[in-house]
Amino acid sequence: MSEWWKSAVIYQVYPRSFQDSNGDGIGDLKGIERRLDDLQALGIDAIWISPIFPSPMADFGYDVADYRDVDPRFGTLDDFDALLAAAHERGIRVLLDLVPNHSSSAHPWFEESRASRDNPKRDWYIWRDPGPGGAPPNNWISDFGGPAWEWDAATGQYYYHAFLKEQPDLNWRNPAVRAAMMDVLRFWFARGIDGFRIDVLWHMVKHADLPDNPVNAAWRPGEPDYTRVHQLHSADQPEVHDIAAEMRAIADEYGARVLIGEIYLPVPRLMGYYGTAERPGVHLPFNFQLIGAEWNARGLAAIIDAYEGALPAGGWPNWVLGNHDRPRIATRVGPAQARVAMMLLLTLRGTPTLYYGDEIGMEDVAIPPDLIRDPRELNDPGIGLGRDPVRTPMAWDDSPNAGFSAAAPWLPLHPDWRVRNVAAQRGDPASMWRLTRKLLALRHAHPALALGDYRPVEAKGDLLAWERRLGHDRLLVVLNLGDRPQGFAIPEWAEGFAVLAAARGGTDPALLSPNEGFVLG
Repeated sequence: MSEWWKSAVIYQVYPRSFQDSNGDGIGDLKGIERRLDDLQALGIDAIWISPIFPSPMADFGYDVADYRDVDPRFGTLDDFDALLAAAHERGIRVLLDLVPNHSSSAHPWFEESRASRDNPKRDWYIWRDPGPGGAPPNNWISDFGGPAWEWDAATGQYYYHAFLKEQPDLNWRNPAVRAAMMDVLRFWFARGIDGFRIDVLWHMVKHADLPDNPVNAAWRPGEPDYTRVHQLHSADQPEVHDIAAEMRAIADEYGARVLIGEIYLPVPRLMGYYGTAERPGVHLPFNFQLIGAEWNARGLAAIIDAYEGALPAGGWPNWVLGNHDRPRIATRVGPAQARVAMMLLLTLRGTPTLYYGDEIGMEDVAIPPDLIRDPRELNDPGIGLGRDPVRTPMAWDDSPNAGFSAAAPWLPLHPDWRVRNVAAQRGDPASMWRLTRKLLALRHAHPALALGDYRPVEAKGDLLAWERRLGHDRLLVVLNLGDRPQGFAIPEWAEGFAVLAAARGGTDPALLSPNEGFVLG
């Protein structure tokens, strides 16, 4: 079975913000299809498309009302089939974003479930009688702030929602729920998709008795509401690994397919989601450590080495710099260091996932209060959880609305779109886009970068260095994460290596200017 995902670079498309084809200010499937040539020119291998299923859009598609169709805002199933075929013609694989932990409250399953206590689908969701005095059944808190229980007056019970009240959690302890959702996987695999990113995989099973979560004694005002308690009983339960294994078995029935799990957990617990050789789990439990890392050489070296050391036998690494929920890398580390970060992402061992716009150095956009769309910010305002700033429309060129839409976009563009856009950067040899394309080309040309071993190389101060090697193919990567020049002692085995890529166009890897990086081979 082909393990194409090991050498692939995955590119996340947030469909609302990628390309609008019909002038309504919202991106869609025909828009993505229109931009496949741009993605092919960049050199990515696969796209992961954030949810496209019918949805009331309480959480912009992460509240699914029908798992087997396409939301009219994005197009039709025929449009999806056309996109899939066009992508495959270009050698680009397509992954969908599956949201199995919860549905929309508008899903027919939930509408049946809430109809009465004796409805056959009542136990498809998590319903409980009130606690003393009519209080919620326990102290669990929604990840979006406030109690995780919603009162249903018609049936006199609460239902559980780890996120919005419009996103009731499915009861994965019910075999009928499992069977129905496994059929959803089969529906899309049979349609020809290449894999799934599985949303909030670690949330999918809750403790059967629903006990209170331990109170976080260290919580302080101004911190996210959901961190008032430790999610000991509401997430990461042992039975979730049974579900991951069942999903993996279905994926394997269809051949070269991949499953990627969204899991925000410490590394030792993250590793369990790979499963075992006898009972594999997801192919890639997302590794988000670079998103929250202190951006310095020694800290990053420690993260990389600890992660590499923790991988189970046969576990393939992966790396991510950003996504639709977290601040953009260029905002976190600055535009100059974002080039170094891209070099880091694309030369470490493992499968990298790029977030749309990072290839041109897009930054977070300040959203005026009257334009905020994110329910997380509206529910728990002012503490930096809002995700609108990282979901703004892609800047393609300097035409009106950055070539994204003929209409006013659903979120504002970054003010610099007239100069920071794909068209401008494709023509600029020193641009972020050209650097990204160069690094992607090197991954395709050098087996050592795509599949080779990783070995740290001694480097001092703000420098970070490592070797990638596969057979006779051997490369050296050295990065300056600091703002001053740094000397580097090139290892004897790499003397005479040529500069294959430079973050800032330098030529002397023995003396790295600030924010410089080299790939040598």
